[in-house]
Amino acid sequence: METPRWRIAADSETVERDLTKLVLTLVELVRQLVERQCVRRMEQGSLTDEQVEVLGVTLMRLEEAMADLCDRFDLAPEDLNLDLGPLGTLLPAS
Repeated sequence: METPRWRIAADSETVERDLTKLVLTLVELVRQLVERQCVRRMEQGSLTDEQVEVLGVTLMRLEEAMADLCDRFDLAPEDLNLDLGPLGTLLPAS
């Protein structure tokens, strides 16, 4: 008895969009993790005022870049929050 083969019907536009969505989702996840780590360090007082300023500007620019990329690829921020089924969503609710 032959095992049934799974076939995926996908066009190049769908594949490109889904890959872009996945990459942007991972970048957004890392951005949020770095942002939370910066806030923790700031609250602990382990950063100088200058470091806080540099991190703040850097995180704002990264957030703007993510918004620009989402606009370029016609994605809304909520499109980047993958549903992991019973585990919930990948990104925390804003």
